[in-house]
Amino acid sequence: MSSIGKKTSNVFVWIIMLLLIAGLGGFGVSNFGGSNSAIATVGDTEVSVDEYYRALQQELRGFQAQTGQPLSLTAAKEFGVDANVRARLITGAALDNETMRIGLSIGDDRVRREVLANTAFQGLDGKFDRAGYTRALEQAGLTEAEYEDAIRVETARTILQSAIVNGIKAPDAMTNAFLSYTQERRDFTWLRLDQNNLTDVVPEPTDAQLQTFYEANAADFTEPEKKRMTYIWVTPEMIVDNIEVPEADLLEEYNKRLDEYSKPERRLVERLIFPNTADIEAAKSRLDAGETTFEALVVERGLTLLDIDLGDVTLDALDTAGDAIFAMSAPGVIGPVDTNLGPALYRMNGIIAATEISFDEVRAQLLDELALDRARRQINAGISDIDDLLAGGASLQEVADETDLRLAQMDWAQGNSDGIANYSAFRDAAGALNDGDYAEVRELDDGGIFALEFNALIAPALNPIDTVMSDVITGWENQEIETRLTAMADDLLAQISGGADMATLGFDVTTEVGLLRESTIVGTPFDFVSGVFEMDKGAARIVDGNGVVFIAHLDDILPPDATNPDLAEIKTGLQTAISQALADDIFAAYNGALQTEAGVYVNSAVVNAVHAQFPQ
Repeated sequence: MSSIGKKTSNVFVWIIMLLLIAGLGGFGVSNFGGSNSAIATVGDTEVSVDEYYRALQQELRGFQAQTGQPLSLTAAKEFGVDANVRARLITGAALDNETMRIGLSIGDDRVRREVLANTAFQGLDGKFDRAGYTRALEQAGLTEAEYEDAIRVETARTILQSAIVNGIKAPDAMTNAFLSYTQERRDFTWLRLDQNNLTDVVPEPTDAQLQTFYEANAADFTEPEKKRMTYIWVTPEMIVDNIEVPEADLLEEYNKRLDEYSKPERRLVERLIFPNTADIEAAKSRLDAGETTFEALVVERGLTLLDIDLGDVTLDALDTAGDAIFAMSAPGVIGPVDTNLGPALYRMNGIIAATEISFDEVRAQLLDELALDRARRQINAGISDIDDLLAGGASLQEVADETDLRLAQMDWAQGNSDGIANYSAFRDAAGALNDGDYAEVRELDDGGIFALEFNALIAPALNPIDTVMSDVITGWENQEIETRLTAMADDLLAQISGGADMATLGFDVTTEVGLLRESTIVGTPFDFVSGVFEMDKGAARIVDGNGVVFIAHLDDILPPDATNPDLAEIKTGLQTAISQALADDIFAAYNGALQTEAGVYVNSAVVNAVHAQFPQ
């Protein structure tokens, strides 16, 4: 950094520090380096290995919880997860370093209040549980001193951060500008012109016209650059017919799934519990007399039908009520029935007959599933042998001769998804393939595998006109139609700009009233409405619609709708969002200045050592 840049940074930090010291009531007013126990250092404050490991592990677990799929560290790096975690920890360390520099801290009383207020350390009586506190910290691998120090650091950090961002409010002028931008409305009229509006039929093109169009649009008729590659591949589907599954294995799998294939008779049941016998007998009497409904009784108990729904249940699951409910031949209500939760009314809503699916009925399905599973396992078990063959110098042809893999060739270009290129893993590998790359086994998402090698790079080539003649004719016709529609639109636009009323021009006209900027109109280009918002009142414009042409006339520009009951809430939401954005920007600038002033050191060797602890 130049001396001028450094001086500017110093001035910025000192100005903020002076304001902070004044605002915080005078809490009191660098070395740099690192250690093997830290992945980074900001000034005198370290980001420990344990902090980084826990934070990174939490991010990876969070991804798995959301998606159901584990995220490897390699993939996490591609997404920038590790860099984001380090940036977040370094941001916190910069604040901690500054709180120490200016002497900002909290006393024992504040720490005590924070500990006592934490519900994780409270017993069943809602009071602080000393034994529970110690036990919780032990489970987290922390001592009381470490935890209480962490409270001091975190609270001091929060005080400093709050002093920077609290009270920042978006100026009214800025809020109103955003409100006008998002809530302004437009009244406009528009019409659509297509081939049906042309008075003359488009003539047949001459050979000269087609040749001219072909040459002028050569890029549209040119084959893209391609990679010629040879590959070997196999999928479970390709070898499943050769997989034998013994009958005993099919029967064993059937018995494992017997609960799925053999289900006893069941009933759809709801159970409404009452606190005592008197209440339930009174409710049943009213129900039998037709004075109330079962649904009304549920509401009286402060419940919903979802609360009392038992789902589809078997005879055994209903315990003492089972025989009576299963004796019912039609839906209805029985009770009172004594249960371990109190007297209850049961409503039976439906009868589900027993199901029994025989082995013969599902044999073919089981055979397909087990054969495919064994095919996947067989392919997976052979990967190391194929890798050894390739590493030993075997050609793809030789590997195909000795295994179930099939040899094929392809001229592949970006966008090609035919055949094996329908697999994203193959497309990714083909896109990255270069001359001289070693052929290695890669996996497909259905359990298949492949390996490929580069043969040649095929330069882009213009297809002869006779091989793409139908496309040339279609392209010329579309261009001719659009040219004629544009000429028609130009004539109409001149009339409209001269004061003619669009509705009197003999075309179907649509009038839009009070449309917002974010509105869309079906059948128009995606930017049609936003383009109208760029127009001046009374102006007209032509909009190309890819084979159709639109003409729009802006009738009026309207302010935000003052009668909209949601307008105040929209304005408040905008002001909150803008205020938060401003606060984020100010904090980012402040923290960046702190890091520049204190100095940031990242120990790449230690970072890599932490990464080595994760599955790659």
